[in-house]
Amino acid sequence: MKYLKVLYIQVIIGIVTGVLVGWQYPTFAPVAKMISETFINMIKMVIAPVIFFTIVSGVAGAGNLKKVGRVGGKALIYFEVVTTLALIIGLITANLIKPGSGVNYTPTTTAAATAVSTSGKTIDWGEFISHIVPSNVIEAFAKGDILQVLFFSLLFAIGLQRMGAAGTSILASFEKINKVLFNVLKIVMKLSPLGAFGGMAYTVGKFGFSTLAVLGKLLFTFYATGLLFVFVVLNLICRYYRFSLWKLLGYLKEELLIVLGASSSEAVLPSVMQKLEVAGCEKEVVGLVIPTGYSFNLDGTTIYLSMSIIFLAQVFGISLSIGQELTIIGILMLTSKGAAGVSGSGFIVLTSTLTALKVIPLEGLALLIGIDRFMSEGRAIINFIGNTVATIVIAKSENAIDMDRYRFIVEGKPMTVVADVDKQDNIAIFD
Repeated sequence: MKYLKVLYIQVIIGIVTGVLVGWQYPTFAPVAKMISETFINMIKMVIAPVIFFTIVSGVAGAGNLKKVGRVGGKALIYFEVVTTLALIIGLITANLIKPGSGVNYTPTTTAAATAVSTSGKTIDWGEFISHIVPSNVIEAFAKGDILQVLFFSLLFAIGLQRMGAAGTSILASFEKINKVLFNVLKIVMKLSPLGAFGGMAYTVGKFGFSTLAVLGKLLFTFYATGLLFVFVVLNLICRYYRFSLWKLLGYLKEELLIVLGASSSEAVLPSVMQKLEVAGCEKEVVGLVIPTGYSFNLDGTTIYLSMSIIFLAQVFGISLSIGQELTIIGILMLTSKGAAGVSGSGFIVLTSTLTALKVIPLEGLALLIGIDRFMSEGRAIINFIGNTVATIVIAKSENAIDMDRYRFIVEGKPMTVVADVDKQDNIAIFD
């Protein structure tokens, strides 16, 4: 019975129970959706302030603005390279497995598809760039817009850093407030099994398993590609930088299960930031890379986008040339970054890309809507793992990680130097 007190065991029970309830009682779906959304909202209410106080205390406390610029530059280059690899892998596997071949589909126009098509056509780079700068910072915090909060936090940190010694008391207060926020998060995370239950019960109850019979090949191809990306591409990156992907995933098992149940990587954003700091990563690196990655390093979403385009082309019998597929890569390298912070960004970016290509009918989106929820869990998990690996890679490249502490906390190895580290006490959210 003692295992029932472990959070990740509780989350697993919540997921399994949710699947069974959604399967047997589909009418429970609206209530399950409310439960899931309430849990995610409880997490979202602390995301913006946690990002703000973490970045301000990290950047202003470090006092090295050149390092901040260097970390940001490295992160953006890394994000572009890795997401491009994800994009290419998605195209290759979709062409090899051909998940759209043999799918009989009569184009129909649904309200959901029409709404997505309309919103997708409105995204452009002018909106994206202007969207980064908030016209009202209070509104940015109220909406939980990560990019806008990140932008304001960096400016505030620079302003505070320029105050010198006069800003020390403000900085100390911010660090105390951040600890309070993580105590709030610790309370909220106790409810994560309930959130996972609601998320899975809603998905199964609302969409059922019938869609899987028609689009099961696409779902299989997507998850197989995601596993290939994580355990080959990301694993090779981890091996190059000399840390274990498996040990890291074991350290973050609670977050992975919550992401699976809630179908949202945002649900664990604050907790993974704290866990990486506990593991030895410097606060300013974590504060910059994780929030930025949630907008620019969406590996799972990128795989989904490239695969969906090839899938729809196969469904409609459209043979894409090498030139057209290279065009898809070029367009997605831009549009996959263009909907950061926008709700339902995966579908919106897909629509804007199809609109730019002018080859594949937009009506095909209706075919993907039914199965999208089953793919969102995979997208969220891959995005989460990709951003976690990115943070450690950038931290190692900057010598901004205590590897003795990391190996002790994450990999369970003995400390080679004396340090004041308590493995259990430091993992505050899940103790």
